[in-house]
Amino acid sequence: MSDFVFETTPRVICEFNGALQLGTLCKEFGAKRAVLLSDPGLQKVGLIDAPYAALKEAGIETLLWTDVQADPPEESILAAVKGARDFKADIVIGLGGGSSLDTAKLVALLCGKDQKLDDIYGIGLATGPRLPLIQVPTTAGTGSEVTPISIVTTPTHEKKGVVSSLLYPDIALLDAKLTMGLPAPITAMTGIDAMVHAIEAYTTKHKKNALSDGLAIRAMQLMTAHIDDAVSATPSREAREAMLQGSMLAGMAFANAPVAAVHALAYPLGGHFHVPHGHSNALVLIEVLKFNRDAAISHYGELARAVLPGEKFANDDAACDRFLAFMTDMVERMPFSRTLREVGVAESDLDMLATDAMKVERLLINNPREMTFDAARAIYAAVL
Repeated sequence: MSDFVFETTPRVICEFNGALQLGTLCKEFGAKRAVLLSDPGLQKVGLIDAPYAALKEAGIETLLWTDVQADPPEESILAAVKGARDFKADIVIGLGGGSSLDTAKLVALLCGKDQKLDDIYGIGLATGPRLPLIQVPTTAGTGSEVTPISIVTTPTHEKKGVVSSLLYPDIALLDAKLTMGLPAPITAMTGIDAMVHAIEAYTTKHKKNALSDGLAIRAMQLMTAHIDDAVSATPSREAREAMLQGSMLAGMAFANAPVAAVHALAYPLGGHFHVPHGHSNALVLIEVLKFNRDAAISHYGELARAVLPGEKFANDDAACDRFLAFMTDMVERMPFSRTLREVGVAESDLDMLATDAMKVERLLINNPREMTFDAARAIYAAVL
């Protein structure tokens, strides 16, 4: 067994209607002026109304910032930082999908200590202190509420990460009520995204450990058992809660046992073609699993035994193939497009995508099998 360090968000609250506690939670930090970061889509459907009202009723002066952009570009994050500074916020709340949560992390960090984004891309380069931070996910996918990572889109369309223990929020608040009205395609994309987190954490070449393994296994069990219910026309509360908890557990896993080639190949699709992150992962997932098969055969076999306990497998080879078939069937029945052409990619773009994917070295080094330019291009071509 290898030595390891495990970190995560120190406090998790999982409660239906729990977002109505936000005012009380802010007071626990002695905060009086909060910035609530979300996106215009959630504002439009009224999902922010009740949490915002709870803050106001508790006497917390609140700046509602709903200009968060998908795959947040640098300028969007810096605008939010300026807004929070001008408001003199003393606590930050992220409410939404991964883009809102990632933006909130950097707002809390940059408002607590003046530093340039360009100087802190990478691992462990950020410095504190930061403002208190509460994260409230409205999708079951990114796990950002329990990770020390914030992904930013640079002006050159690259995805760069700020990775620091300072980005773990103080509280992750899981309120499944906020996910009940999520459209089926978004539920499916974010659900597959969370499964990718679990699979890649379980098969990562670096920092794989007993805690992350246990979390990844339980995450997969919860999500594979409930995703079909969650994307149905009438999803149950049980399914929504299971997906949200599974996403969090997968987030805890990959925060400590990092992801790999699926994410590396997904990033250029988001940066150049604005494909939602979960959808990008889903598009390349199966081909990357096939590419990794021989290098990860025992791990895929273990995952098969965990999520398909009623089946008997003669050996890892059979179990691995059953896991690949199981995941392929799942992706194929999800309500989203499954080819790159459908999201605007042409054959002439494949070299550019592969070139950019190879730049994501911090993730590619974790892949069970070495990824090459030719292999990355072949994976994109297979799903064109």
